[in-house]
Amino acid sequence: MTNGPVEVSYTVYEDFEHYTGGIYVHTAGKQLGGHAVKMIGWGTENGTPYWICANSWNSDWGENGFFRIIRGLDECGIESGVVAGEPKL
Repeated sequence: MTNGPVEVSYTVYEDFEHYTGGIYVHTAGKQLGGHAVKMIGWGTENGTPYWICANSWNSDWGENGFFRIIRGLDECGIESGVVAGEPKL
């Protein structure tokens, strides 16, 4: 991310509450509502692209408070809900 992290909003499903690690892909459970987090980077694991996000649910959740979500498929609407600003100096 050339200009730093961005804020993203997405739909949360029941299975996301129980995420403990790995690349998240929604598989089960009803829609619970929306949430917003800070997207801080990206990567690839075993050929699967993902986004890295910082959650606000504390460091006991997910991967020490962070999660990875599949990239390129607009999973849970996360790629449609990007908000960023560029300061005009």
